[in-house]
Amino acid sequence: MLVPVLLFAVGLVLLIKGGDWFVDGATGIARRFRLPELLIGATVVSIGTTLPEVMVSTTSALSGHSQIAYGNAVGSVICNTALIAALTIAVRPTRVDTRTLRTPVAFFFAAAAFYAVVAYTTGEFTRMAGVLLLVFFVVYMVLTVREMTGGPQTAPQPGEKIQEETSLWRLILLLAVGAALIAVGADLLVDNGTLIAQALGVPESVIALTLVALGTSLPELTTAITALAKGHSALSLGNIIGANLFNLVLVSGTAVTLCPFHIPENSTLFGINSSLVVDLPVMLLVMLILTVPTLKRGRLTRAQGVTLLAIYAAFCVYQFTMG
Repeated sequence: MLVPVLLFAVGLVLLIKGGDWFVDGATGIARRFRLPELLIGATVVSIGTTLPEVMVSTTSALSGHSQIAYGNAVGSVICNTALIAALTIAVRPTRVDTRTLRTPVAFFFAAAAFYAVVAYTTGEFTRMAGVLLLVFFVVYMVLTVREMTGGPQTAPQPGEKIQEETSLWRLILLLAVGAALIAVGADLLVDNGTLIAQALGVPESVIALTLVALGTSLPELTTAITALAKGHSALSLGNIIGANLFNLVLVSGTAVTLCPFHIPENSTLFGINSSLVVDLPVMLLVMLILTVPTLKRGRLTRAQGVTLLAIYAAFCVYQFTMG
């Protein structure tokens, strides 16, 4: 039991460091070619921090552990929203620019509606559903790129060009090594997460919805803490909403396209699959609490953060006692 726990921890460390290096490398390369800062944050950084979820879910699906693939995507949305975003809001509420949130919020709820329809009507994510989720991702990226490239480009700083040209190989190396660490970390996380779940008698979906989801959300947590330390708690909000969208359309879309699966059913509540009664409704609820008041008032409030943290605590208690 000790070895799987240690390897599980090593997998988390590799995922964190790999995601960190990948984001640094991708952001550096994007800046070298004068892409706008906002475009980098809305696309490269969000994709980079979502790569752990992509790798874990894809590896899980291909290895026959669809419960982890499904639970990690849904659980990561809940963790990103009700723990990571909630912590930053509870500590330092702030005003936000609602214009930058409208597009990702609209796409998230459109994707979530499609996700819910598939889950509640068929209970099975087919390869066609996976392709349609990936179409959501492509459309969002195209619209975002078109919108952002119309803005001003990042102006070079004095001496920046020399540094960029001499360090381009290092950025490429960071990108490649980061991707490799993410792949290795995902394998360790999935394999040993499964062993731990079996040893403890806990269903795989519960481990995925809580521990694995928290582990793969650590890049977003790092971003949030950094922004909070610098007094810019609102900066992480766009990345978290973007990462939540990518969890549904990119993470789930990739996993389902490679290996279709049914909604896991470990327990029932009121005679219905508990995932349909608890997991998906909680995912939608926490995103509504985070986004609707913010879009309406143009600011994040401490009450939102405290409410979300309470919901996350109750969700985790339910998973480990009733799941």
